Amino acid sequence: MKRESFNQGWTYHKENKQEIQTVDLPHDAMIHETRNPESPGTHANAYFPGGVYIYEKTFEAPEQWREKTVSFEFEGVYKNSTVFINGKEAGGRPYGYVPFTVCADGLLNYGGKNTIRVVADNSKLPNSRWYSGGGIYRPVNLLVGNKTHIRWQGIKISTLSYAPAKIQVEVEASGGEITVEILYGNKVVAEGTGSSLVLEIPAAKLWSDDAPNRYQCRVTLKEDGRIVDEGTEDFGIRLVEWSGKGLFINGKETLLRGCCIHHDNGILGACTYAEAEERRVRILKESGYNAIRMSHHPASRSLLEACDRYGMYVMDETFDMWYNHKNKYDYASDFDEWYRKDMKAMVDQDFNHPSVIMYSIGNEVSEPYQERGVKLTKEMTEYLHSLDRNRAVTAGINLMIISLASKGKGIYKEEGGLREEKKDSGKKKQVSGSLFFNIMTSMIGTGMNRMANSRKADKVTSPCLDALDIAGYNYASGRYPLEGKQHPDRIVVGSETFPQDIAKNWKMVKKYPYLIGDFMWTGWDYIGEAAIGSWNYQGVSMRNVPYPWLLADVGAIDIIGTVGAQAKYASTVWGLEEKPYIGVRPVNHPGVRVSKAVWRGTNAMNSWAWKNCDGNKAEVEVYADAAKVELFVNGRSVGRKKIKEYKAMFKIRYKSGTITAVSYDGAGRETGRSELKSASGKTRIAAVPEEKTIKAGDIAFIDISIVGENGIVECNEDHKLNVTVKNGELLGFGSANPCTEEQFDSGEYTTYYGRALAAVRSKAAGELAVVVSGDHLPAVEVKVVVTK
Repeated sequence: MKRESFNQGWTYHKENKQEIQTVDLPHDAMIHETRNPESPGTHANAYFPGGVYIYEKTFEAPEQWREKTVSFEFEGVYKNSTVFINGKEAGGRPYGYVPFTVCADGLLNYGGKNTIRVVADNSKLPNSRWYSGGGIYRPVNLLVGNKTHIRWQGIKISTLSYAPAKIQVEVEASGGEITVEILYGNKVVAEGTGSSLVLEIPAAKLWSDDAPNRYQCRVTLKEDGRIVDEGTEDFGIRLVEWSGKGLFINGKETLLRGCCIHHDNGILGACTYAEAEERRVRILKESGYNAIRMSHHPASRSLLEACDRYGMYVMDETFDMWYNHKNKYDYASDFDEWYRKDMKAMVDQDFNHPSVIMYSIGNEVSEPYQERGVKLTKEMTEYLHSLDRNRAVTAGINLMIISLASKGKGIYKEEGGLREEKKDSGKKKQVSGSLFFNIMTSMIGTGMNRMANSRKADKVTSPCLDALDIAGYNYASGRYPLEGKQHPDRIVVGSETFPQDIAKNWKMVKKYPYLIGDFMWTGWDYIGEAAIGSWNYQGVSMRNVPYPWLLADVGAIDIIGTVGAQAKYASTVWGLEEKPYIGVRPVNHPGVRVSKAVWRGTNAMNSWAWKNCDGNKAEVEVYADAAKVELFVNGRSVGRKKIKEYKAMFKIRYKSGTITAVSYDGAGRETGRSELKSASGKTRIAAVPEEKTIKAGDIAFIDISIVGENGIVECNEDHKLNVTVKNGELLGFGSANPCTEEQFDSGEYTTYYGRALAAVRSKAAGELAVVVSGDHLPAVEVKVVVTK
């Protein structure tokens, strides 16, 4: 079927609101709402209100469509969507994270005007433990084909072997004769006929994280010798195997350097733009990660395509809950009716993406303490095997949660995910199950890693874990050394871990063959679940997250893509850094105690630019794969220390100028050095496009900062800035400030530690101009060349 974008020229309004807007998709209606401290979603949803979001588009249906089949493909609508075509209900989906199609046959006015209407009901809150977004936040496509056609997602390619390289191609069509060609570049390297065939690829270039080579499968459908349909699918030749000896990609043992990520794109809200998804994957890959875990729902098509291109392994996940609610209005209400359909939707989308190596059937569910939950674990695993025999099935299992539930101390409640907590006054208040868990974890700290070490915990969790191909452990690293003897056939992955534990965890990953990798929480910051990872100077903890907290503030990489010390610590542990890394904790809060969340190991950043802070206490972290490190300030040594777990800490006084770290091996020989300089002179606005040339309609990202005359970002000077655009549209502008009332769609935002980011969509070929001004600083203009 012919597939084309159906994203332009929609109208949008919120139910019971008069204002009608013209919008292009994807569109996150929620990110444009006015946040409210009384929102029932509270800080989990970043205090955004919900609503019923209504979209309409008028289009022509040519007369020739009468003899064809026409469908609309929705890549994701949050949530409870209903689609109407010319006033008649045509389809929809309760779950907000899976693609679905709506057939328009028999509902169109052929040769005339038609109206498609989409209603997304996100009015009942809370329905998510993080910021979900709302509306048609992923793209929509029009599918038009002959009556005889290749079915939607009807081409599936599997790798059978890699030496020699053999693939299986299966095609679902409504009739006709099928021809299959495999291309590398523009050259046909294999071909055959039939709806199910095995092809050998000569001198095959395999796909892996180190070499993400891709082929194209071209399928031609003929009827009476005439071509009636064509379809193409990109794929990679890679075989996934797993055993107690490890995880193997094309026969090579592979360790997963992973992180968890949510679905939102920061300043763009929940909107899924291909450029934003690619940017995120690129930055993560450049930072040393080779794997991501989707948290906690199926990934977008654009994200998977980017992972295919960059060589990023993916654990794609189905649900955050099963039949028990974590929030009063969440997916648990629809689970029994829809979970198999939604699992199939995930598999059908993921099937040809070589990046996807594992499916996860859930995250931190408590149900497996019950017989019904164990049976469901087995049933879901077997169902995924029936849909796709080429990938492993896992789950993010929190052993402590299941163990507590088995004792009648479950943190989630059937009647709506609420649990009572005593206040200091002795009175009780209702808190969400998620919040209760986060508060409890904050109190226990990394000691949670040992909470499931008991024989009783092992006994109650083993039926669930043993039903999986690979047992995913959330915060249970204390069990890693035990499993080789207690469960010699079990394969384990750290599906969710504290980032500060990476040195200990990675040592065990390298030691135990059955432990195949680590996914830290979290690789990239996100909206909602506010302050879960915050190290702040306002005394905010999970017990007290007041409005207007916005971000989780937990990412190893912040919400605008700035790579932080937490990410660099991990890449040092992984052996990917040649030079020592210098991380400096903020020095502009003298005498104020920092409140530390357990989901963050540091708030240090790679900067020695702290204006007006001379004499303040400074905590400097140096990461290196070395024996010792020496630190110099303005050429004077302030000490030499042993490296422990790839880290050394120096407590000194800040003095502007230059700070240098020199690493040494055991014999005292220098192995590397790095330095940071302070910003100097009068500060100004700097704006740098990440892309010099883009195509019309594409998105450009503009890095904005406050810099000194030497071009160094000044961390202790922030300004409210304004962004305007010529020959383009400002999609979002903001900073990584976790607590603010500013909005990403206003065009006005204050930098945070000197940095901000703008996302701008070009309109037409020519020149895209972005002007940044504000706070009595000279305005700057940057230009991006836009081609057709």
